[in-house]
Amino acid sequence: MLHVAEVAEPHAGPGQIRIAVRASGVTPADAGLRAGRFGTAVPLPHVPGVDAAGVVDEIGAGVTGVQLGDEVFGMVDLARLGGANAEHAVLAGWAPKPAALSWEQAGGAAANVETATRALDLLGVRDGVTLLIAGAAGGVGTVAIQLATARGATVIGTAGPATQDFVAGLGAEPVVYGEGLADRVGKPDAVLHCAGTVGDLVAIAGSPDRVLTISDLSGEHGVRLTHTAAGPGADPQALHGLAIAAELAGKGAFTVPLAGVFPLEDGRAAHELSETGHAHGKIVLVN
Repeated sequence: MLHVAEVAEPHAGPGQIRIAVRASGVTPADAGLRAGRFGTAVPLPHVPGVDAAGVVDEIGAGVTGVQLGDEVFGMVDLARLGGANAEHAVLAGWAPKPAALSWEQAGGAAANVETATRALDLLGVRDGVTLLIAGAAGGVGTVAIQLATARGATVIGTAGPATQDFVAGLGAEPVVYGEGLADRVGKPDAVLHCAGTVGDLVAIAGSPDRVLTISDLSGEHGVRLTHTAAGPGADPQALHGLAIAAELAGKGAFTVPLAGVFPLEDGRAAHELSETGHAHGKIVLVN
């Protein structure tokens, strides 16, 4: 059951900050956790959401470089598996909010930036590499396109017929997924699987070592799976990715496409959209 409720107010611990949330993101993992698909029991009541943007109103011990009243975006401590979809959220990794991003865009940026940055690093995406992104119109795919092209990579992105122009506008060469995909994409150096089936991608890449998935939990086909590791404190790589995205946004080279924006009270509708698997961009809740 997903509903609005009053819960105990969180507070910043050592190495953390608390923000008055202006906007926060909804990810497929939030809906999966709620539905029990990950087999992970969480204490109830549980507040979902892992990324948010807002104004700093509490600073934990040992934190430097940020002041009360600063506008930031970032991620919660993932050991808690949530906490962002609320009036206040405690962040373990953050960066200054770029003026070029709206609250809604910044609120939905951090988790996808962290995931995309981690995936691109694991795949060795750099200048001169050709990267195929399967499911390029989704939240992670849209961010990965921009971060990869900023590294100098050539990006091919699969999407449905109606979203070809959308994917092209982010900097990728769009292709329609489905039968005959291998003929349309050639031999990419690396493949990032965000959506769809994995098997055909291994044949396209020529080796499972060149394919990385963020969504296929089956373990089939021998491809690597990457997901954010739960644990205390900020992930330095996540922080690194956030800073890069903020810098690119300031140059007009990074944005966060929004698939839907809902009031916090309409979290149920946001989860329903997420579970369709056809959201083009990030789903966000606003306070």
